[in-house]
Amino acid sequence: MRPLREVCFGLLLLGGWMAHGASARPVDTVAGPAAASSVAAPQTTGAPPPAASAGVARDLTLKQMGANGAIKLRGQDPNGILNVAVRNDEVVTGARLRLVYTYSPSLIYSLSHLKVFLNGEVVATLPMDKEQAGQTVTKELVLDPRLFTDFNRIGVQMIAHYTLDHCEDPYHTSLWTDISPDTVLTLTTSEIALPNSLALLPGPFFDRRDNRPLSIPFVLPAHADAATLRAAGVVSSWFGALAGWRGARFPVAQTPPTDAHAIAFALPNAMPEGVKLGEIKGPTVIVMANPASAPASGRKLLVLAGRDAKELQEAADALVLGQVGMSGDEAIVKSVDLGPERRPYDAPNWAPVDRAVSFKELVSDPAQLEAAGFNPPPVRVDMRLPPDLFAWARHSVPLNVHYRYTAPSNYNDSVLNIGVNDQLLRSVRLRPADPSGVERQFNVPLLSGSEARGAEEVRVPALRIGSTNQFQFQFHMDSQKTGLCVAAATDSTRAAVDPDSTIDFSQFVHYTAMPNLAFFATSGFPFTRMADLADTAVVIPDAPDVHDEEALFTMLGQMGRWSGLPALRVSLVPASAVDTVRDRDLLVIGTGSAAELMAKWGKGLPMLIERGENDLSVREPTDRPKDQGPVARTAMSVNGPTAAFVGFQSPYTSGKSVVALAANTSDRLGDLLDVLADDARVGEVRGDLTVVRQKVVVGLTVGDTYYAGHLPWYAWLWVHISRYPALMAIAGILAGLFVALTVFWALGRLAAHRLEH
Repeated sequence: MRPLREVCFGLLLLGGWMAHGASARPVDTVAGPAAASSVAAPQTTGAPPPAASAGVARDLTLKQMGANGAIKLRGQDPNGILNVAVRNDEVVTGARLRLVYTYSPSLIYSLSHLKVFLNGEVVATLPMDKEQAGQTVTKELVLDPRLFTDFNRIGVQMIAHYTLDHCEDPYHTSLWTDISPDTVLTLTTSEIALPNSLALLPGPFFDRRDNRPLSIPFVLPAHADAATLRAAGVVSSWFGALAGWRGARFPVAQTPPTDAHAIAFALPNAMPEGVKLGEIKGPTVIVMANPASAPASGRKLLVLAGRDAKELQEAADALVLGQVGMSGDEAIVKSVDLGPERRPYDAPNWAPVDRAVSFKELVSDPAQLEAAGFNPPPVRVDMRLPPDLFAWARHSVPLNVHYRYTAPSNYNDSVLNIGVNDQLLRSVRLRPADPSGVERQFNVPLLSGSEARGAEEVRVPALRIGSTNQFQFQFHMDSQKTGLCVAAATDSTRAAVDPDSTIDFSQFVHYTAMPNLAFFATSGFPFTRMADLADTAVVIPDAPDVHDEEALFTMLGQMGRWSGLPALRVSLVPASAVDTVRDRDLLVIGTGSAAELMAKWGKGLPMLIERGENDLSVREPTDRPKDQGPVARTAMSVNGPTAAFVGFQSPYTSGKSVVALAANTSDRLGDLLDVLADDARVGEVRGDLTVVRQKVVVGLTVGDTYYAGHLPWYAWLWVHISRYPALMAIAGILAGLFVALTVFWALGRLAAHRLEH
C-alpha cells in the first residue's frame, strides 16, 4: 500500500516543495508575566511558511499523542516523545506543530537549545533566549509532510547548560524545560482511494492507527425487522470490540451518506434506498464504492446481503469470524460454525480469575514493561476483572513482582514505587550490585551495566481493586555522584518488570449485591458474564425509530468493547415477544412499546419514564437498610428532556437482571450513550437509578437488593450472620463452646486411654 500512498502524495504536492524546501520554520510567541493564561497572536518572522495544503485539518493534543500531562524535560532525562499515526487511506499534505513550553531562567543561553525530531530526523533547532526565559513561549513549526509515514514519532530534546565548568552536574535543578499540554499538532490529510478489496477489512471502516472515536453509519431498509437488526447488532459489537478504548457510535440512515464510509444490510424485499445489487446467490459480503459519494473521494460501502434473514445473519457471522480469509470485492459464504459454547467469565478483555495470571498475559508487547532513564514514566499494566468478585475468605490479593534494574554502585535513594489505581502499595529500595557478579551471569545480557534482580510479594487490599485497574511501577534511579567533578553515566540506566510477575485472584468467588449500575457502566455486567452474550436478550420497541436503533447498535458495540468479543449469541426481541426470553438477563431500550412494557411490570420499579410524565421512587435521607425498599414515590408532569439508566431484578426469573435505557423521547437516548462514552462522567453512574438531565448525572439507590452468584454454604452462612452483630456474638459464643467441649472430650479420651494402659 505504500507505493500507492507515495504516488498520491506526489500528485498532491508536486511543485509545492520545490519553492519552499523541506525545513521547519519556527514562529515565536511569548507570554509575559501579564499574560499567564493566553498567548498573543503569532508574528511571522523570516521567510513565509509554505501555503496550506488541500485536505482536511485536525488538531491533535498532547494527550492524544500519548502524553499524560505536561512533558518534563530534565538534565538527566532530556527527551520527550510524541506518537502520531496516519490512517491507511490518508496521506499527510501539511503539518504544523504549535510547541508551547517554558524553560529555566538560569541557563547559559548561548549553549542551550531545543532539538525537534520527526522520525529521527532533526526538523528544527530552537534557541533559548534570555529575554524569554521563565515565560511561556510558543513556536509554530511547519513540518515537511514528506517525512510522515504510517506511524510517526515527534521527539523534543533539551540541550541545556548552566555552567562552563567541565564537571557540570546533570542533576542540577536549573536544567529544566516543561512542554505544556497546550501543545498542538495540526495535521492536514487528504484521502486516497483504496481498491475495493475485502482483504483490507476492517479498513477503511476501522483503522487501528486512528485514535479518534469510531463512527460508522449503518444503512438499513425502512422498517427493518428484528432479524435484520440482530445481524447489524452482531456487526456493531465486532466493530466495538475493535475500537476498544476509542468508543464507537453507529448512526442509522436509510440511504448511504455522502461523506463517510458506511455499512448496508440488504434483503431482496428490503433493500436500502440508493443501494443496487445484482442477484443475491446466498450469504454475501460485498465492498464497493459508496454510490452517494464522489468517485474520487474513496468512500466505501460494505454491503451484507442474503436471500432471507437467516442468510443475512450468516453473512454477518462470517464477517466477524472469517474476514481474514476474505479477498476480492465479493465473498459468498458457504457455511458458518459459531464453535462451542463459551464458559462464564472467559471474556478476552478480562483477566482469568481461576489461576495466577502473569504480566505477559496482560500486555501486548513485553517492551511495555521496560523503562529507561533516571526518572522514567511509570510502567503501567492494565487489568480488567469481572466486577462481581467477592473476597469472603481473604481481604487481600497476592501480587508477586519480579524486577530487574541497572544496579547502583552503592546504597542510595534509588527506589521502586509499586501502586494500584494511583494509590501507593509499597516503596522498595533498590540495592546495589552483588560484588560477586553472580547475578550478571546470563547467556544473553538483558540490561546494560551492572544488573540486579529483586522480588517482592505485595498484598493488595481487595477494596482497592475494581473492574478496571492499573498497576503502576515507578522506578527512580538516584544519582551515583559522590562529589563534585565525579563522573556519572547519564543514559545507561535501564529497568524492567519481569513478564513472569503474577497476581492471583483464584481464592475469590463470584457473588455480589445487585442491581449495580456501576458494574454495567464500566464492564457491561451482568450481560458480559457470557462474552458472546449467550444469556442476554435485548428488548426493543415493536416499531423502533432511528434513535432506538442507534442506541441498540451502540450498546452492543459497548458490549464488544467491554468483553472483546462480538455478540454472536445475543437474542433480540420486540417488546411484544419478551415472554420468549423470560430466562435471560434483559437489556431494554425503553421507548415506545418498550416503555409501556416497563409500566406493565409495575410501580415498584425505581423510575418509570413516559412521554411527558415521570414516576420516581425516592428514599428518605436515613441509614435504612437497602433491603427495606423505597419509602416514598412521586409522580410529575414534565416538559423537559429526561433519560435514565434503571436497574432491577427480572420480574420473570429470580437472580436475573434488567437494565433499561429509558427516556421520554427516543432522541434523548443519545444522552445516555454520551455518558457511557465520557470517562469523566461514567463514574457517576451507580446504584439502581441514574438520571441524566443534560450534563447533570445523578446516581441513586432506591429499590430492593438481590444477589447474583454463588457462595459455598459455610461462606453464605458467615456472610449473612456478619450483617447482624448480635448473631455474630451468639455465633462466637457457640463456636467457643463447641471448641471447648471438643477439647474437653478429646482430653478425656486421651486420659482414659492412658489409664487403660
